[in-house]
Amino acid sequence: MKQYNKNIQRLLDLTREMVVLSDQGGAECVDDSCIMLYGVVRDCAYKIRHLAENEREAHRAKGDWD
Repeated sequence: MKQYNKNIQRLLDLTREMVVLSDQGGAECVDDSCIMLYGVVRDCAYKIRHLAENEREAHRAKGDWD
């Protein structure tokens, strides 16, 4: 796999980890600021994942995804 495709795949993997962490962190929060922090992490993960998925599909459409 080409390095730029590996980087996109790594982003997808990282966003999965971010969502898991935000779920775990949110379940263990003790105050509102903590809940807000994990909400921001989750929101960012979804936005990054969406962009990475779009980029992966663009690479596939060009025949440049392994």
